[in-house]
Parts: sequence; structure tokens; C-alpha cells
Amino acid sequence: MDYWMTGFLDDWIFGFMEYTKRRNLNRGYMKLEAWQRGMDLFVMAFRLSSAVSDLKLKSQFRDAAQSVSANIAEGYGRRSLPEYLQFLYVAKGSLAETLTRAIGLQNVKLIPDDDFENFDKLHYEVENKLLRLIESLESKRGTNEWRDTLPPIIHPSTNPSIL
Repeated sequence: MDYWMTGFLDDWIFGFMEYTKRRNLNRGYMKLEAWQRGMDLFVMAFRLSSAVSDLKLKSQFRDAAQSVSANIAEGYGRRSLPEYLQFLYVAKGSLAETLTRAIGLQNVKLIPDDDFENFDKLHYEVENKLLRLIESLESKRGTNEWRDTLPPIIHPSTNPSIL
């Protein structure tokens, strides 16, 4: 692949996936594909529900979709493996609720069939990414592969400047 194409792809990938310019250890969940695609699912659910006049139904659909990425992030921030996994299972439940509500909206013709098909494809992708993440973390239970505490911070000097 030539330099122009490589640079173009890097710009597209990093520009697409950048949610904030600020980085630290606790924001590492933003690198997870399950979280990223979960955010895409929320955006799609938000757009698909814009024509829904029933405010409660609209809110429930949007809240369930938003809960997927929110629980992935919250579990990541907890740091302990059991808590992280618990939040991932909650995210999995929110995915099931989101799909159920989308099916209901499609059944009453508030989501067109083509839009539902696109939603279902993305939902399936998020679901599988989340299941792989859960499987990966479940395999770390009882091993020394998980650290419950933050790594020590190494300061370059005893008097770091404030930026």
C-alpha cells in the first residue's frame, strides 16, 4: 500500500474513532470496538426513533441503546474483573432490550423494514463483539492476568509543571 493510501486510511480511522482528544488510563474503553460500535448503535437508534411520537417508547428505545456503551464504560472504570464483567453482562441485557424494542417498532411500522435490517446487522455486530470481550475477560478469572489496581504513576521529576 502506498504512503498516500496509508496516510489516508490512518486519518480516516483515527478521525472516525476519536471521541475526545484527552487520553488517560480510565478512558481506555474508547479503544474497545464493542464500545465504539455500541456508540454507533445508539446513534442509529436515536435517528430511527426520531419519528416516534410516543415519548415514553422513544425514550425507552434510546435509553436501552445508550445503556450498552455506558455499561461497557462504567465496568471498565471499576477496574475489578468481577465488576467489569457484571457491567458487561448488563450491557448484554441492554442489547437484548434494544433489539426487542426495535422489533416492536418495526412490527407497528414505525421503523421501515430496510432501516430495521441495517439496525439488526449493526446490533448483531455489537452483540458478537461484546460476547468476544466477555469471553476474553472470563478466561482471565483465577489467573494473574488481571490487575485490579492502577499501575504506579512514574513522574519524570518531583516537581512536574502544570500545563
